[in-house]
Amino acid sequence: MQFAVISSDGLMVVLRWFHYFFGIIWIGLLYYFNFVEGAFFAETDAATKSNAIQKLVPRALWWFRYGALGTVIVGLGMLAVRGQESGWMVFASSWGIFILTGATMGLLMAANVWFVIWPAQKTVIESATSVAKGGQALPNAASAGARGGVASRTNTLFSIPLLFFMGAASHLPMGIGPNANYVLLGIVLGIIIFGIEFNALKGKMGPMTTVKGVIHCGFALTVLQYVVIEVFTKF
Repeated sequence: MQFAVISSDGLMVVLRWFHYFFGIIWIGLLYYFNFVEGAFFAETDAATKSNAIQKLVPRALWWFRYGALGTVIVGLGMLAVRGQESGWMVFASSWGIFILTGATMGLLMAANVWFVIWPAQKTVIESATSVAKGGQALPNAASAGARGGVASRTNTLFSIPLLFFMGAASHLPMGIGPNANYVLLGIVLGIIIFGIEFNALKGKMGPMTTVKGVIHCGFALTVLQYVVIEVFTKF
């Protein structure tokens, strides 16, 4: 008896299953941090906030960063399998363009988690623990928390178009013109995406300061990127 899952299609289903599993953990906690925890910390008393930073936040951050890692590893595996099975020119299709656009933002989001948000939060946690034990706050705790906050809001911003493009890849077939300018498309999308990422590393919150603001910016970014893709693939 042949089980359907023991096949190349079955492999992709299993990989997609794990991709969803890790992705829900990652993005779910991202939204928890930005939509729930931040507002709670702004309103609660200092003792409760300190206790949560020492005991709750480290646990949430563990699942957060390993959810991101699992999502990326499985996602890259899926891209490799698809390229091997369908030929690497599949990435020049509308599926490939949408997937690669989302994947680029996903990779930057994962990098932000591991190399910006997590180091910043370690400093914040260490500082809160020091104060709770009668010591001094770390002098760089406030600046670390601020930088981690901008990176976290940037990830929230990226997550909105990422979810759109991941869904659109399989459910929104798009015609590609005979003279589609892939190079110019890549340059324009790169300027948009990496410009936002530069702000995550060096800039400020701006309109992402509020939850409403980052959600509105996320939907605006989705529309902008989609229009750019449509325009530069219709030449």
